[in-house]
Parts: sequence; structure tokens; C-alpha cells
Amino acid sequence: MEEIVSKLVEKSEDGVCAYVYDLKKLQHHAQKIKKSLPPFCQFFYAMKANPDQEIVKTVASIVDGIEVASIGEVKKAKNLTDLPLIFGAPAKKYNELVEIVNGAVTLVNIESALDVDRIQTLAKEAKKKVSAVIRVNLRENVSESRLKMSGVPTQFGVDEYEVSKIIEKVLSCENIDLKGFHFHAMSNNLDAKAHIAFVSLCMKKALHWQKEYSFSLKVVNVGGGIGVNYANPTQPFAWEQFIEGLYELYYQYGHLGFKLILELGRYVVADCGYYVAEVIDLKKNHDHYFALIRGGSHHFRLPAAWKMSHPFIIIPTENWEFPFPRPQMEADSVTIAGELCTPNDVLAFDAFVEKLQVGDLILFQLAGAYGWTISHHEFLSHPMPEIVYIR
Repeated sequence: MEEIVSKLVEKSEDGVCAYVYDLKKLQHHAQKIKKSLPPFCQFFYAMKANPDQEIVKTVASIVDGIEVASIGEVKKAKNLTDLPLIFGAPAKKYNELVEIVNGAVTLVNIESALDVDRIQTLAKEAKKKVSAVIRVNLRENVSESRLKMSGVPTQFGVDEYEVSKIIEKVLSCENIDLKGFHFHAMSNNLDAKAHIAFVSLCMKKALHWQKEYSFSLKVVNVGGGIGVNYANPTQPFAWEQFIEGLYELYYQYGHLGFKLILELGRYVVADCGYYVAEVIDLKKNHDHYFALIRGGSHHFRLPAAWKMSHPFIIIPTENWEFPFPRPQMEADSVTIAGELCTPNDVLAFDAFVEKLQVGDLILFQLAGAYGWTISHHEFLSHPMPEIVYIR
């Protein structure tokens, strides 16, 4: 990282600003995840977390498949890999359904009765059979995670109380092959015990419906939702505890022949990415320090969107060639703000630092997921960050 940062500083003409992706670190982490899983598990990468080409290529050499949520993602994935694709999105457009029916993906989530009608009609016209799972919005609140897609009223999936009707509807369709269920219910869950309880609940629900309707259960997809502890990176999600729980479920249910699919995104790529930006100005307003950086939420929107203080480290630099004093602060708290004309452009707040100077670099850690591609790049027409890879 030091060498990368030195090169960025050397060639910078108007302030350092870059994403750095450590592909070696990503490869090692993904391999560790894959190796730890019980035999009945399949590991899919949730491409929405970071669709960067080099990241997808790195992960694709390890995972069992890719989860996509648009035809755009389908095309990107197909340009990089021949792995199976699962299509999950709540609002499927006509052209997307046509592509799905014609074999663009391996498996599609059914989110509503209308999804069933559209897929069946198109598949019958095309004389195709489409493999599908029903996405279930459970009535039970399954976690205390930051974002919930299930257990509460949301736009995702079929209400658990309506699942029986949808199963009957799908089983009556000659051109849809019901493979099982999808249960993605949360985002950024940090409780391993709660996550295992959720997976166990999903299996029990799926097996109940299989028994009631006598179809061949091939897939129980529990989505992703395993979190990253941005507030305290030294206390990550207890992956080993989670794996112990998965093995207990494997010993209990593994002989039944279905695959347990995990669609992991944030947990896979967050730790391989860094957002680095130079401090352009440092000032005090209302007795509070503000460091303004060359960059901001238009590049890295996650902290502002979640209204959280993102973890960072300071990389000191010594290059100051101006005749006037270099602004600095010592042993105080600072808010890291971006270059946009809005008070919402804040990436970290009230963070204690030993020393900070204009020209130093702020290195935001855990920036590999939901960073660049969820950000509003065009706002104020600032230059884009550089993208750098560690191979």
C-alpha cells in the first residue's frame, strides 16, 4: 500500500483521489470462505456489491455462481465468466423477462403472481422451461440488522401468508420448474447466532412447503446479508461461529439433497477496497475542526447514505512547497467532509486524530463494497477518482 500511495502522490497534479482494490487480499478471502463451507452449500457472489471487472474476474475463479439484478449485470457477468447466474430483482422489465426465458440465467426469483403470469406466458410462446424459486417475505422479524427486506412491509418477495397460493400457481404452469425458495431478508447483519437461526428457519419453511405440495426441493437460497462492522472493524462478524452452525444444519439436513445457496457481496469485497483522498483544507467552524478532502460522497456515498462515521487512517505526507504556513491540528476531533456544496457530504465525524495536516491523505478502509457504483458521480462535475489494483 505504501508504494501505491507514493506513486499516487508523485503523479498527482490536483490532489490525490483514488480507489485501491487489493485483488490478492480479495482472492485469499474468497478462497477462505469457499473452503470453509459445508458440502451442501453453494457460494454465489452478489455482483451488486461491486461489479468492477477485475473484482468480478477475481471472485469468479472461486465462487459457484453470480447473483445479478438486471440485464446490465447479466451482460457484464457473461462477458467475464460462464458461471451459473441467479436473477433476483423486484421489478423485472419485459426485455429482462424475454432474456431470462431464453436462457440468459440459470435461475430466476419469482416475486409476485404477476411474475408467474409473465414468465409462463413468455416461456410458453418460446417453448422453453424456466427454472425458478419463489422469494418469500417472512412474517417473522429475523434480525436486528440495519436494513430489513423481510419480516417487515417491503417491496420484496411474496408475503409468507400468500406463498401457498403462489406455489399452487407455479406448479400449475407447464413452463416453470419450481426449484425451491429464496429468503434474502436483511443487510449488514453482524450477529452470527441470529444468522444461523435465520438459515435454520428458512430450511424448515422450505421443507414444510415441499412436504405440503410434494415437489422436488432443489434450492434453499438464503441470500446474503452477512455484515461488515464499520463502527468497530476489530470486532467482525463471527464467521467461524456461523460455519459451525452451518455444519450442524448440514448434519441434520444434508442428506435431503437440496443445495443451500449463499449470495454474499459486502462480506466478500468490502475489506479489499480502500478510498484514498488528499486533505485540501483544514479549518475550524463553531469550535469544531473540518478537514475537506479531494473527493467525497459523489465517489464514496456509503457513509453519507448510512449517516455513519466511516473508519479511516491518516497517511502523513511531507510535501509542502508553498511559502505560507501549512494548516494543521493536533490531538483533537475532526469531521471529514468532501468537496460538494452540501452539508450532507460527510464521510466521518467527530473522529479523534493525533495529528492532521493539509496535504496528508485520508485512507478509508472497508470501501470495497457499495462504494463507487452507488454514488452520484456527476454531481458538480468533479473529476473521477483513479482506480488502482494491487495484483
